[in-house]
Amino acid sequence: MKRALIPARLRRVVLGWFDSRYISRADHRQDIKDALWEVQTLGREIVSLRAEVGELRAQVEKVRLDPARAKRWDDAHRLSEETAVALDGVLQNEVLLWQAVDRLPAGPGGSGGSAVSVGSAAAVTAVVSVGPSDSSGSAA
Repeated sequence: MKRALIPARLRRVVLGWFDSRYISRADHRQDIKDALWEVQTLGREIVSLRAEVGELRAQVEKVRLDPARAKRWDDAHRLSEETAVALDGVLQNEVLLWQAVDRLPAGPGGSGGSAVSVGSAAAVTAVVSVGPSDSSGSAA
């Protein structure tokens, strides 16, 4: 290896370029120590999380479903579905009712759907009593 005199300015530029592209050994060692510390911390957190999951699983295994409670939940679910079907039928009947009212001919008041005559009330009742067919088979 030969040594040569290099101007200080060129030397600073070359060393600055090396410093910007490469990491020193001391910095590299510190980065490795930091990464190792991070891995150890994460390992401790994983151990504590696994313990917590184990405790939660043990709590779940202790709780058993009571057959009486399950039957009540099933009944509540069935009743809520039947109520929803019945309410849907009521709302469909209401729509049919208002459609029938809107189709009524103009009465003595002169407006098309706002006046209901006595003779047309029977037609509205017929529309409401027929209503949509209930395909579920439950009584609404």
